[in-house]
Amino acid sequence: MRITVSGPPGSGTTSLARHLSTSYGYEMISAGDVFRQIAKERGMDIAALGKTAENDHSIDALIDVRQKEIAQKRDNLVIEGRLSGWMVENADLKIWLTAPLSCRAKRIATRDGVDEYTARMLTTVREACESRRYQNYYKIDITDLSPYHLALSSERWTTEQLGSIVETAVSFLKK
Repeated sequence: MRITVSGPPGSGTTSLARHLSTSYGYEMISAGDVFRQIAKERGMDIAALGKTAENDHSIDALIDVRQKEIAQKRDNLVIEGRLSGWMVENADLKIWLTAPLSCRAKRIATRDGVDEYTARMLTTVREACESRRYQNYYKIDITDLSPYHLALSSERWTTEQLGSIVETAVSFLKK
């Protein structure tokens, strides 16, 4: 089984992916972790690396191609990333998480140790940057949810509750 978890920054994709990975004993591949690691290695924050990635497709290509290759060769994976639902064509279940910007900014502020206003501004810039890159590089409109099997609000439910919803869907797929 291959499960992708995608959504905007702060929507809880990493939390849900970790939860599912632990629940099923599946390997987890996280595009966000790879992106943050690249930013750290280059001495940049993620906004600066995102801006660099607008003119250097190799950054996104590295992450996206790696996800695709891993998913083609292996099974029992949870693949988390903004484009995972688009890139992992052979996924059995593709999930999109969403939440209002105000909710996501609170989460990001807590996670990154910044105030909510800063988190909201950085997230807005990041989302615009990513949207441009995905459109320019792949002709993907990130607001098009047509590849996804489930779209869920993480504002409404906890990670565990979202996990239960997904586990119900997985149980039907396994029948």
